[in-house]
Amino acid sequence: PGGQEQVAGSYCQQPGCSLMIESINGRLCVGCAMTTDQARELLERGRDLIVPGEQVIDLSGVGDADSSAVAVMLGWLRHAALTGAVIRFAGVPVGVASLAELYGVSDLLPLA
Repeated sequence: PGGQEQVAGSYCQQPGCSLMIESINGRLCVGCAMTTDQARELLERGRDLIVPGEQVIDLSGVGDADSSAVAVMLGWLRHAALTGAVIRFAGVPVGVASLAELYGVSDLLPLA
């Protein structure tokens, strides 16, 4: 879209969710809700797209989100550490940032 080349994408199996996460020019873009219903699949799809080196995971396309979004983000960070990747988060929804603050883990979530 918009002249950007799609490198890889993973499609959500949940009803009403067309694109879960895609890699566009080295930036991982999340394009669906980050709720309990999508958490497991979103975590797995994100792991598949995280590669060694630096990457930004852009959450600006996230609609609904709940506490499982924080769990998914922490899971991606654990996977990144195991694979030699360094990830940072951009476009974190205000509600997700508030939950991370409430749980005392906001310092663990590096921002782009």
